[in-house]
Amino acid sequence: MNRPREPLEGSEGVVDQGGPGDRSIGSLLADTLRLDAEQIERILAWQREHGVRFGEAAVALGYARTDDVLFALAQQYHYPMAAEERRQASPELVTLNDAFGTQAEAFRAIRSQAMMRVWGAMTPPGGPAPRALAVLSPSSGDGKTFFAANLAVTLAQLGGRTLLVDADLRGPRLHEVFGLPNPSGLSGILSGRADRHVVQRVPGVPSLFLLPAGPTPPNPLELVERPAFARLMTELCSRFEHVVVDTPAHEFGADGPVIASRCGAALLVARRNASRLAALQRLLGASGAGPVRVVGVVLNEFAG
Repeated sequence: MNRPREPLEGSEGVVDQGGPGDRSIGSLLADTLRLDAEQIERILAWQREHGVRFGEAAVALGYARTDDVLFALAQQYHYPMAAEERRQASPELVTLNDAFGTQAEAFRAIRSQAMMRVWGAMTPPGGPAPRALAVLSPSSGDGKTFFAANLAVTLAQLGGRTLLVDADLRGPRLHEVFGLPNPSGLSGILSGRADRHVVQRVPGVPSLFLLPAGPTPPNPLELVERPAFARLMTELCSRFEHVVVDTPAHEFGADGPVIASRCGAALLVARRNASRLAALQRLLGASGAGPVRVVGVVLNEFAG
């Protein structure tokens, strides 16, 4: 996928005009790359001589890379994108690490469908509107957590408050994906050992929050079957515009369909050349047996 060219800047040079959205690409690049006055003057001279934008001049002179310009551009338009030092720490977050790449574009397309089918005009008339979206998969390694994390990032990139809930109480991993602590979380809330303050902000994505799973309990299915989980989901959906819930793979138990019934909508993830059709059909049957709207099935061709 071709990367977009840098659009016209809002102002010339590197004048700082306030927050990231009010600043020129030059100002953002100067701060990010720690350019000194002499380097900035050389870039400005090249810019004037060749009639190009500041970012293009910086790249031409070897002071910046194209990725640096794209990162500054993302800041200018309030579009969360991972800085260089965070990309290696969270390689699965393709929607932050390569926000203009093929995988990120695929997630944006799925986000558009989710917005219509779960939080938009395509909810069925007369029936209850889904409150949250549970992400299910037949087997471990299908890419369910990878998918849930990146879908939540793309929803947060729209600007609305988005909550990602790690309800995989058998093998939680979302805190690792985002590099956040997991001393307490959903398991603690449902067992009465923690309160709602365990929800954490995700650094670098202003509108994204994570409710980690917390310590792995001995009775995960019983915890999500209790009325307390349904009440918690109702409360969380009243506080956030979008709620995405990760679940255990169906091969480990009935947790996924139970969690989906508390969310109202489910999206199934299968792995290309790996998932068995019979396993996917069993999951689809179990999910459709309750008050759940299955909004689609995604075939994962990328990371697990």
